[in-house]
Amino acid sequence: MQHDIKFMSDPNPTPPLPAPKTRRGERTRQKILNAAQREIGSKGFAEASISTITAQAAVGQGTFYLYFRSKEDVLRELVLRMGRRLRRHLTLAIAAAPNRLEAERRGLRAFLEFVRANPDLYRVVAEAQFVDAAVFQRYYQDFAASYRAGLLAAEARGEILPGDAEVRAWALMGISDMIGRRFALWDGETPLRRIAEAAHALILNGLAPRKP
Repeated sequence: MQHDIKFMSDPNPTPPLPAPKTRRGERTRQKILNAAQREIGSKGFAEASISTITAQAAVGQGTFYLYFRSKEDVLRELVLRMGRRLRRHLTLAIAAAPNRLEAERRGLRAFLEFVRANPDLYRVVAEAQFVDAAVFQRYYQDFAASYRAGLLAAEARGEILPGDAEVRAWALMGISDMIGRRFALWDGETPLRRIAEAAHALILNGLAPRKP
């Protein structure tokens, strides 16, 4: 079944500033992004300021505007950075999985580990829903597209039952997102392997009792 879902977008998006032409410039840009990640992730978007971000990055405020137009511009880049980093992390984690169900198991654990290791970056994505709904939705939309393709490929190989890949993708993302918040973001002690196994058991077996 094909689903046509429309996401909010800016009808006149502001193009990003050109990428730095030198390695030094790119290092400076990354320093600003890293500082913004810490500031926005720990304080929230409203409380973080360009002055605190540049102080953390040890650069002048004028330098900030060589790379970004505004604090909103930085937030958008951080959300896209989160998406790129997480997708790469998960791709590597499931690369050697023998089938889709094992890939789900490995992916769940890898996701939880990533969130626990990158709490500020994860919080930045949550902040984006109040600042730029379009980039917030794009973050999840990009993930869903990749997830849906993987599920369709697994279905074609006979590794999972036939079903609505779009609904499944968003449902599985929802499971990961919520247990990530509860056990990886808010809880730094619970062993993530146990959490991943419990969630994976739900994916494999559902909630209905098995008939004798």
